[in-house]
Amino acid sequence: PSRLSHPGVPKILFLSNLYIQRGHDYDGEGNEEQKGPPEGSETMPYIDESPTMSPQLSAGQGGGDSISPTPPEGLAPGVEAGKGLEMRKLVLSGFLASEEIYINQLEALLLPMKPLKATATTSQPVLTIQQIETIFYKIQDIYEIHKEFYDNLCPKVQQWDSQVTMGHLFQKLASQLGVYKAFVDNYKVALETAEKCSQSNNQFQKISEELKVKGPKDSKDSHTSVTMEALLYKPIDRVTRSTLVLHDLLKHTPVDHPDYPLLQDALRISQNFLSSINEDIDPRRTAVTTPKGETRQLVKDGFLVEVSESSRKLRHVFLFTDVLLCAKLKKTSAGKHQQYDCKWYIPLADLVFPSPEESEASPQVHPFPDHELEDMKMKISALKSEIQKEKANKGQSRAIERLKKKMFENEFLLLLNSPTIPFRIHNRNGKSYLFLLSSDYERSEWREAIQKLQKKDLQAFVLSSVELQVLTGSCFKLRTVHNIPVTSNKDDDESPGLYGFLHVIVHSAKGFKQSANLYCTLEVDSFGYFVSKAKTRVFRDTTEPKWDEEFEIELEGSQSLRILCYEKCYDKTKVNKDNNEIVDKIMGKGQIQLDPQTVETKNWHTDVIEMNGIKVEFSMKFTSRDMSLKRTPSKKQTGVFGVKISVVTKRERSKVPYIVRQCVEEVEKRGIEEVGIYRISGVATDIQALKAVFDANNKDILLMLSDMDINAIAGTLKLYFRELPEPLLTDRLYPAFMEGIALSDPAAKENCMMHLLRTLPDPNLITFLFLLEHLKRVAEKEPINKMSLHNLATVFGPTLLRPSEVESKAHLTSAADIWSHDVMAQVQVLLYYLQHPPISFAELKRNTLYFSTDV
Repeated sequence: PSRLSHPGVPKILFLSNLYIQRGHDYDGEGNEEQKGPPEGSETMPYIDESPTMSPQLSAGQGGGDSISPTPPEGLAPGVEAGKGLEMRKLVLSGFLASEEIYINQLEALLLPMKPLKATATTSQPVLTIQQIETIFYKIQDIYEIHKEFYDNLCPKVQQWDSQVTMGHLFQKLASQLGVYKAFVDNYKVALETAEKCSQSNNQFQKISEELKVKGPKDSKDSHTSVTMEALLYKPIDRVTRSTLVLHDLLKHTPVDHPDYPLLQDALRISQNFLSSINEDIDPRRTAVTTPKGETRQLVKDGFLVEVSESSRKLRHVFLFTDVLLCAKLKKTSAGKHQQYDCKWYIPLADLVFPSPEESEASPQVHPFPDHELEDMKMKISALKSEIQKEKANKGQSRAIERLKKKMFENEFLLLLNSPTIPFRIHNRNGKSYLFLLSSDYERSEWREAIQKLQKKDLQAFVLSSVELQVLTGSCFKLRTVHNIPVTSNKDDDESPGLYGFLHVIVHSAKGFKQSANLYCTLEVDSFGYFVSKAKTRVFRDTTEPKWDEEFEIELEGSQSLRILCYEKCYDKTKVNKDNNEIVDKIMGKGQIQLDPQTVETKNWHTDVIEMNGIKVEFSMKFTSRDMSLKRTPSKKQTGVFGVKISVVTKRERSKVPYIVRQCVEEVEKRGIEEVGIYRISGVATDIQALKAVFDANNKDILLMLSDMDINAIAGTLKLYFRELPEPLLTDRLYPAFMEGIALSDPAAKENCMMHLLRTLPDPNLITFLFLLEHLKRVAEKEPINKMSLHNLATVFGPTLLRPSEVESKAHLTSAADIWSHDVMAQVQVLLYYLQHPPISFAELKRNTLYFSTDV
């Protein structure tokens, strides 16, 4: 019967005792009788760590002990040099022979992988790519490590003399053991997958029953047949084998030989590795323990941006049961096993979160200009569509790789430079550290995880350099977040996300223990990180807030929606020095996936998010971008929404529509310092109420405006421009604006852009210039309202300039494309005029004589 038929069996066996016959019987590996671990071994014996065969491992009790090999019995420093070196050569020759056999076995295992991969993409695959990657996981890496080791060691043994040094080769081999940990962790799944595939596929069964292994160079047998199961067990044997050889080499190496410290180091690393494997089997024997002797476990890890020496650095942060460790990936050459470098650590017993008022002002990190972030997004979107086109046209993989590399570079910059929310931690015996996050959601997740661990009885400690090395080494195998969160790291078949508008109504919340001032914020992901998009009003003194507020959120390839619920703090003393904002308390937070199937229905979809015992009820529906481009003229010509601007100004006998003047006035009166004005959505029901009042030309307009939430007024103004039957800058001139902004000669561009303004109908031009001056005044308050000219251009550009439906249908390939190419150009046009010195209607018209050429 198969080993896998035992219920508890596919545990891995590190049977060091299998190989330790007396003497140096290292070439027994060519013998194929041992097919994997012995039948029915229910338990997993430990690696025998007795001094006769390997050094003792002292598991860092009390924090200070380091791991040191005890010299093997009978090895006095005065080993007879000649005899010792001869023994070294014997040990190495035997090991080299077994290494050759091992490499041949790995080669035999890799041989069927290429043809299997080749058929995986055809209409009749033997196995799926997923199955192939599971079965042959890390074999290629292991093969390359050992091949390089063998190729470097072989000439040294063949041209043997007393000066030969090879400790560095063993040290390097030991430093790459992390690959084996990954292999070991996957071993059980690999076997199960291979077995399932054999049962369901005859072709694969035939392949896996007879793999041909080349015999050693000097042997008579050219090949032997081995099963895949037996070969998959080989790497598990191998680690123990290398450890034993190291032990024997040390035994026969004089203490003053240059190899001695290197071999000692390699043995220490291998021992630690074996102990950590044993630790997985039995937590009582552990290489990485806390000072109290308990097993140290990884609780959470992820990539964060740290501010170090006034610049931003990407770090991988690991939270263990008793310590927070901040690391960075070491630069390694291609194909080499990656490792982490520890930048700093804080025992959780010493970690405190400074309160906002205590934290000293942070080193000045200049926020990245919005327009540069938008430019990066533009580049990423353009590169994305280029990659899609290359793939669709079956383009060269070199070209695709080049584009992907460029995209990664831009995404990496965006990831590094976009976060602005400070997350500060302090070591009570020393330094403070500052991270920047893009969302309050992540900040509270990290804070909660740390505070939960701090409720336990923790002790302060200092790690010895070896313990720190072991701990940092364990990060690579334990980590749960493997890739930097950028889309170029995602597989092609992952959803590209949604482009368009998500309408969300936040209804109400229940589950609060005592009454408070409560509000919610909404976040969606965009380019790999989350952005806050909307905020409800504060519901005062209640345990059951009922907001019933609707928001329209623009999605840029988004896949998730988050809702955060806050208690509003009105205490002015609690201002955060990093960003001058009062710190409100998060009461709960939750996230849902935006599934295109659920969301893309015409109807509202109601849902509940549960967070920390609080339930928030909300509804949502999604409008794709092409639907949202449609402008429907109003049926009744008496109102202002959906009615031509020339009709409205003529009827009102005004130069600028009354609705535009009133909304602008109100925003300038009390919204010009509001953070995110025009970017944060107003409540949709409020906006609809204002729309109805303006349409009816109701005499209560002014009273209603003075009472209304300022974001709703800003939203009404945006809606007015969006519902014009033709965009403010007209369908007719749209292509010319697109061409004008693309000109590279500044004089030609200036000529063209001013001429286009003159060509606009008067009501459109006067209204546009009026709006332009208003937006410039809003941007002057950028230090307070965080709305730069570029931010405002991003909000208004696509509203004032849109291709007519005929235009947009003509050159549309995908939703993401409309977004990237058209929208970016629309933003650039508005930004051009916003950055231009003041433009007066009279001046423009006077200069019309000089530019009589047609558009």
